[in-house]
Amino acid sequence: MKKIIPLIFLFILLISPQLEAVFFDSHNGEVVEGYAFDKGLSDGVITSGLREALTISTQKAVDSLSVENGYFDNPAVKIRVPEKVRTIAEDLRKIGFYKTVDEFERSMNRAVEMAAPMATPIFISSIKEMAFDDARKILNGGDFAATEYFRKKASHRLYETFKPMVSETLNQVKAAKKYKKMIENYAALIPFPETQIIDLDRYVAEKGIDGFFLMMAEEEKKIRTDPVARTTNLLKQVFGQS
Repeated sequence: MKKIIPLIFLFILLISPQLEAVFFDSHNGEVVEGYAFDKGLSDGVITSGLREALTISTQKAVDSLSVENGYFDNPAVKIRVPEKVRTIAEDLRKIGFYKTVDEFERSMNRAVEMAAPMATPIFISSIKEMAFDDARKILNGGDFAATEYFRKKASHRLYETFKPMVSETLNQVKAAKKYKKMIENYAALIPFPETQIIDLDRYVAEKGIDGFFLMMAEEEKKIRTDPVARTTNLLKQVFGQS
């Protein structure tokens, strides 16, 4: 028995570094949150895997949002009447002007649904050009770590490029005309209502981008948590080691 005890202590000493490596990030000593993917992958492979995950997430997000009512029928991304005039819209609905308000709201959603396919090359290009400051940390982050990183790095550029596309489709669906009609209906009931200036192009483009990122995040989560969503060998290699 006396011989066994020293052997047990020796075994514990030998495995303790491995135990520590499991629970601590080998780069900075901090506890790793989220996932614990194998550290054997190179930074280059991890970066390629993150790009592929974002690319596939973008394509799936656009596919779901660019169909008619892709935004309008999805409560998570539906573009609603701007907050500045939401009270007006609610008052109009209460007295029976549902159609007027709904036509305006639907026109905003339809405009961004039409613009969504045109945004795909912008997103893909930004993903390919983006540098990952710490690919390994992103890989081992939470469900939406790559999408959040992409949003932080590229959202301003994406908005600036996407806004003219939305402006064009807003004109096509006559959203401004429908907004004006809604306000005129309200003015006929409430003399001299407070004038609200709305930049529809900006509002719809920003909400459209928000919807993109939300749907991309959901697709990223699937890739991280569901083996079926890892549809390429690279995704299986990078995300299949949890």
